[in-house]
Formats: sequence, structure tokens, C-alpha cells
Amino acid sequence: MKEVKIESTLYVYEAMEELPKEAVSLMHKAFEARDKAYAPYSNFNVGAAILLDNGEVITGNNQENASYPSGLCAERTAIYYAGSQYPEAKVVRMAISASSKNKPTLSPIPPCGACRQAIAEYEVKQASPIEIYFMGKSGKIAKSESLANLLPLVFDKSVL
Repeated sequence: MKEVKIESTLYVYEAMEELPKEAVSLMHKAFEARDKAYAPYSNFNVGAAILLDNGEVITGNNQENASYPSGLCAERTAIYYAGSQYPEAKVVRMAISASSKNKPTLSPIPPCGACRQAIAEYEVKQASPIEIYFMGKSGKIAKSESLANLLPLVFDKSVL
């Protein structure tokens, strides 16, 4: 038997003022999307903004449904729209912000597992990393230089 160690690297910024300008602008788009989320059941609003290599910015937010599995997360709403409208464009950067009406969200909130898998599909397809910034409503912001840091053992087409 051999032990295999998997490591991930994240960068944590204390506040928005520390982020690069291009990330601040994208995070503000994520805030705008978050504030338009439809989350009457969880009271947990999420917004995502994606910068494509053609300069387009795509936003998405979570959309809930009384039949819970029928809803969709912000990250998948945005990335699927980007894929359907700009199939040849590469995703350069993603910004995500989440807030709760039930409690403060002051620490970085990463994408859920299903969203990580969806983002992985695009990162593998384009053969280049997607930079991801994520945070709560306010406070610290985490940055991953690639989805691979958030989902190191990715399931992709190579195993099919």
C-alpha cells in the first residue's frame, strides 16, 4: 500500500480592498446577481458572475422550487448559460457571493459539490484553469487558481 497526499492551495483576502481590480468588478456583479436570487425556502441567496475570454460577463443566481430538487444553484445557472450562448468561449474567472437571511455569512462559502462538478466539466473542456473567488455576504474572500483545488479528484470524460 502507498499513501497518497492531496493538497490544495487557496489564497485568502481579508477584505474586498485587497482584491485585484478585475476581481472586485466581477464580485460586484455577483452581489447584484445574489440580490436577485429566488430563495424563498432556504433564505440563502447566492450570486455568481463569470468572465469569459471574449470579455462577456455572465451572471446567475440560485432559483429554488417547492419541489426542492428542481431548483438550480447560481454557479450552474451562470456556467450553463455561458456554455449555451458562447460555446467557444473560455471561462477565465468566476466570482461567487452567498448570504443568508437566517444568520451572518462572513466567511468564504465555496460552491457545492454539484457545482464543482459542473465547473470541472468546463475547465476540462477548455483545457485551462478557471480562477474562482468566493465569499459570504461580506468578510474574507478565498481565491482558487483552478477548480482542481476545490475538486482534486475530478470525474471527467477521460474515464468514460
